[in-house]
Amino acid sequence: MSRDAAATTPREAGGEPRRGAPWFGVMAVIVVLAALAAVWTMVGRDPAQDSALPWRGDLTAEDRQKVLEVTTVPASFAAAQPFERNSGGAATYAGSVTRNAFSMPAANLSLEGQQLFALGNALFRKIWVSSPSSTQASDGLGPLYNARSCQRCHLKDGRGHPPAHDGDEATSFLLRIALPSGEEGLQPSVPDPVYGGQIQDVAVPGLPAEGKVRVRYTEREVALNGGETVSLREPHYELTNLGYGPLGEGASLSPRIAQPMIGLGLLDAIHPGDIAAGADPDDRDGDGISGRIQRAADPVTGEPTIGRFGWKAGAPTVRAQSAGAFANDMGISSALHPAPAGECTAQQPDCLKGPHGVQEALSPFEASDEVLDLVAFYSSNLAVPARRNESDAAVLTGKALFHEVGCGGCHRPNFVTRRDAAQPEHQFQLIWPYTDLLLHDLGEGLSSNSQVGQAAGAEWRTAPLWGIGLTETVSGHNQLLHDGRARGLLEAIVWHGGEAQASRDAVVAMTPDERSALVSFLRSL
Repeated sequence: MSRDAAATTPREAGGEPRRGAPWFGVMAVIVVLAALAAVWTMVGRDPAQDSALPWRGDLTAEDRQKVLEVTTVPASFAAAQPFERNSGGAATYAGSVTRNAFSMPAANLSLEGQQLFALGNALFRKIWVSSPSSTQASDGLGPLYNARSCQRCHLKDGRGHPPAHDGDEATSFLLRIALPSGEEGLQPSVPDPVYGGQIQDVAVPGLPAEGKVRVRYTEREVALNGGETVSLREPHYELTNLGYGPLGEGASLSPRIAQPMIGLGLLDAIHPGDIAAGADPDDRDGDGISGRIQRAADPVTGEPTIGRFGWKAGAPTVRAQSAGAFANDMGISSALHPAPAGECTAQQPDCLKGPHGVQEALSPFEASDEVLDLVAFYSSNLAVPARRNESDAAVLTGKALFHEVGCGGCHRPNFVTRRDAAQPEHQFQLIWPYTDLLLHDLGEGLSSNSQVGQAAGAEWRTAPLWGIGLTETVSGHNQLLHDGRARGLLEAIVWHGGEAQASRDAVVAMTPDERSALVSFLRSL
């Protein structure tokens, strides 16, 4: 065992996830770490190791060589890769797969961390009320909003869905609204002058909501090789009962469903150099896949920072993403979004004049720094469930096909997080998120028709695939993509275009058995 591996703690790379009693988990971590050390020791020192991953200043030269080895796509798919089962490294949850599978704390959290997680969970579930209220520190909802709690959209910390029928509430689903900026090039779209950047479909008593969402679908069949077909439903969005007059001229509606909450802290701990290394905006390698970095202002320093979170990678940190959801989805102010009226615009004066929930004795904002920090901590430490059936023959065949047709070009399988990550539990973990966190053009069929930061309408951040096989178990449905139009994995694949067109076409051309194997692999994630 190498000196570094021997010094590795149970929190570090490749550790065994929680299974039950704490002592069992610790012993399992030791066993797995020993195995990992053995693998890495066998790798040996390469003469070129000092030049590997030069941007990883958090690692020694020997560490960098090890990381390069374990993150290189294998030449053979005859067996599962070492520690592939532990999708979230030592933070992986490996207990029973139930509807709560996305709501478990990271397995390597300290006792203090578990206490913070529990407090954050309570705030994540907290029902906010409108002002004025006798409830101290729980008022300030709205005046316009989409949900009364974080949990309301991220039910069971899983994936949202579009309204099922006319009259159904848009729970866990919302519409962004944007107008053309009128400028050439990659200029962000601008908010609607009346409705702002997001439609809030609920309001406090005495105010009209901004509107109600209606979704209709047009079905079309796509023929697959082998005599199979898949039916794609193309969504059409409409706003009814507009509360503040017509939308601005040229307004576009861009749908979003709530995303799964698992593994966010680990994504935050990926080294920015590893993300940048995957970018190829001019496709210099000629593989048809570009990948661009989205940059967003760091909410603390104001400096341009790699965006990692949200469908368009518009948020650079979990805390920023949380604060944005508080403001836009619930109308709750925080230090990062200090307006107590949430997203009310100057064209909604009654909304702006409404009572707010700031309790000066507690905080200058409706959500204090402590509240925001705890919710961000909870969001950063939801465990990723362990893989299932990763050694099954069909799954391994599907995995080989996944790489053969190029899916891994965007859905990068794994990273090793930085040793100097802010939270010890996130440091130096071998994780398997199946995303490169970059923007990719997925074609006009999936375009949102509006620019978000550097992301054009057809560009989306590669969605992490970890946990996707448990969508139905956790969320009770299998509706995928940014707006939930796809009813299952195969539909989601066939919707891909743009940079993913060649991969999509290759899946269409597969035999039915090959497609079945590919789906088996994805279900194992």
